[in-house]
Amino acid sequence: MATGFLQEGENPTHTAPATVTAGTCVKVGDALVYPTISAASGAQFTGCVRGVVTHAKLSAQAWTEGQQVNWDDTNKRFTTVTTGNFRAGYAYRVANNPSATGQVMLYGVGLGTALA
Repeated sequence: MATGFLQEGENPTHTAPATVTAGTCVKVGDALVYPTISAASGAQFTGCVRGVVTHAKLSAQAWTEGQQVNWDDTNKRFTTVTTGNFRAGYAYRVANNPSATGQVMLYGVGLGTALA
């Protein structure tokens, strides 16, 4: 193995920018991370950046499989609304209106600037 290799990239270790709760996505810079453990601000935590997760969504939306979903960092949930939110993945399965959660395939890419 190369001497510069640090860890696998699917569930990397991050520094919590604030208190993080296992199962609630958090932005770490331009990355969206699904924490697998809870951690205090400044502590190390692991979380997935790519893969399928079940997470809170805007309840009043119906999702179709494969539809783009965005991260609403203010309300800590996924939504199909683009304005002010961050492209984060796609609906892995259909989600009904109303429903509190949806299955999301995380892109594993940087969130960058909020969508217009």
